[in-house]
Amino acid sequence: MTIAAALARATERLEAAGIVGAGHDARILLAEALRVERMRLALEPERALSGAEQAMFNVLIARRLAREPVSRIVGRRLFWDRTFTITADVLDPRPETEVLISEALEGAAPARFLDLGTGSGIIAVSLLAEWPGARAVATDLSPAALEVARVNAKAHGVADRLTLMTSDWFAAVEGRFDLIVSNPPYIAARELALLAPEVRDHDPAMALTPGGDGFAAYHAITKDAGAHLTPGGRLIVEIGARQGNKVAALFKRDGFGRVHLRQDFDRRDRVVSGIWRG
Repeated sequence: MTIAAALARATERLEAAGIVGAGHDARILLAEALRVERMRLALEPERALSGAEQAMFNVLIARRLAREPVSRIVGRRLFWDRTFTITADVLDPRPETEVLISEALEGAAPARFLDLGTGSGIIAVSLLAEWPGARAVATDLSPAALEVARVNAKAHGVADRLTLMTSDWFAAVEGRFDLIVSNPPYIAARELALLAPEVRDHDPAMALTPGGDGFAAYHAITKDAGAHLTPGGRLIVEIGARQGNKVAALFKRDGFGRVHLRQDFDRRDRVVSGIWRG
């Protein structure tokens, strides 16, 4: 079977299963099976696949048909123009989280910042790469997630400026920071069953939901953030699309001014930011 024929057949199978972006997914997975860059597929459409390559491609397509995300199949995700390792122990980064990075970069570069619930480390690592003079602390409850963050920090040359620690929000955190960022779990327990299987069945539950109404993490973060911020320091969090007004109210209740809601590419509320007035 040629590259062109293999792509056509795989795309048809994925489309029949209702998978959006079937052709895109098929190209990524075929390039992975052949261990080549994706552009090679277009340059050599009549190249014949070996038996081993065809078998590997079939395995990868079967995993996608089972609704495993492509990023988990290949073990990496592109975020903020950098490639990050991901595993079953961390949340698969979403493009919407880049809105948080944009919001952070619009402010002054901090000397020191804190990333709560870092997961794969995409936020801390991306910001450190953009701010070469900054240092950061990143926390997570999962030691396995912290190992993934460590791999990503090393891969992008910021490991010497990043301290990783196990902590339940601020429990093990000491000192003050010019900026605190977080993409905490915010899905309400009742909404879990409504998530796409790529999310519901493959992201760690603790990275998706805190249980209840989904707001527990925001209560914990806004309540204690002031004790860990320098005067005028910023707090920036990602939110669910219908949580903006309530999270903004928590910011104001707990001592933050200039509270701002920022929307994502689909014009949905995605980030809340504020300045500590203490």
